[in-house]
Amino acid sequence: MQSTQSEQRVGVYPYFVVLVLGLIYAFNYLDRQIVAILAEPIKADLNLSDTQIGLVSGFAFAVFYTSFGIPVAWMADRVNRVRVVAVACAVWSLFTGLCGLSNNFLHLLFARIGVGIGEAGGAAPSMSIISDYFPPHRRGGAIALWSLGVPLGATVGVALGGWAAAQFGWRTAFFVVAAPGVLLSLLLWLCVREPKRGRFDAPVEAAPDGTKGPSIMQCVRDFLGDPTLRMLLLAAAAYSFVFNAFAAWAPALLMRAKGAEMADIATWYSLVIGFSMALGMFLSGHLADRFARTTPSAYAMIPAWALGIGIPFFVVGVMADSWYVALIFLTIPMAMNMMFVAPGMAIVQNLAPPGQRSTSAAILLFVINLVGMGLGPLYIGAASDWLAGQYGPAQGLEYAMLSLVPFYPVAVVTLVLVARSLHRRSQPGAAPAAA
Repeated sequence: MQSTQSEQRVGVYPYFVVLVLGLIYAFNYLDRQIVAILAEPIKADLNLSDTQIGLVSGFAFAVFYTSFGIPVAWMADRVNRVRVVAVACAVWSLFTGLCGLSNNFLHLLFARIGVGIGEAGGAAPSMSIISDYFPPHRRGGAIALWSLGVPLGATVGVALGGWAAAQFGWRTAFFVVAAPGVLLSLLLWLCVREPKRGRFDAPVEAAPDGTKGPSIMQCVRDFLGDPTLRMLLLAAAAYSFVFNAFAAWAPALLMRAKGAEMADIATWYSLVIGFSMALGMFLSGHLADRFARTTPSAYAMIPAWALGIGIPFFVVGVMADSWYVALIFLTIPMAMNMMFVAPGMAIVQNLAPPGQRSTSAAILLFVINLVGMGLGPLYIGAASDWLAGQYGPAQGLEYAMLSLVPFYPVAVVTLVLVARSLHRRSQPGAAPAAA
């Protein structure tokens, strides 16, 4: 059902839906990143290497998260998406609590695999739900609001997890951050309605509820058949590699190489990372929506400029002598790194057919998480272990972080190519890409 009246009257309830899904996304991100926050005490207690920390914080989680992500999203395009997200939230929260019972590397590894399987049903169906509560020209802003769950999760995770670890130990920290997710899953199940699919899209495009729809492989072929979406995958891979490697090891860098204590991380790092990530996330979605009305390439050019601006601040922050100076400079790349997420997801939601939005989002998340979360933290951990033999643990970690610098220009260039593709397809008479 497409009408100017429906586009103008979104109402209050859709923003309640965004709030609930955003809170769930906050704990999705928190439970995903909690190992990075607690890396130093976990490493000391379980006698783990940096490579093993990289495996449990990234690769083991990401392989199962991505493997289950596309099938679960495909299922969500055919069944009640709200219930899919609610069940997934309960599952990943329970396995997060089990991480606190780990006595060795294998215990922690299997618990993190469970978290990854649960979280596979979170983000992609959530974006599909939001896309059916908001018209196309408002989806970037709505997804940006939902994406504020990432900085909220980072802030709460660092503050709450760091405080619990400092006061009661790292095991209790896992229990503390897991409990709210179970309650939020019940809130979603009871209070959020499943929207009609494609309600803001042209009737010829809207896939009616209950139809069989395309297969997973057809959705993948449609996605890869679109040149804009293909290039977006490359941009997402480069971006996510840098972002996840940076985010996973920043607390350890500040503690091991810059002299910060867990209490400093819980207080100051939580505030800075929350503010900077929220600022980048919020600005990117709304700037993209504003400028994309007349310049569709803004969805890619805004994050391209942001990533480029962050490079020198990242280098100075990693090389700083004290943790507070490092934190000041790292604030800028923290914010700039977040300016890809909402515009990138909006591109997918605007180009994908209504009946393939969950699956299309999952394809993008597959690349983001397999390359970024799967390889980024593991890369830094392995590089740090290798460099530690020559330079020591602290300086070895610094040099490992600096080795991320060459990946920034790759992300910028691929985003510029996405922008050019968006510009070409927006021109009068341009042939529509395969979808």
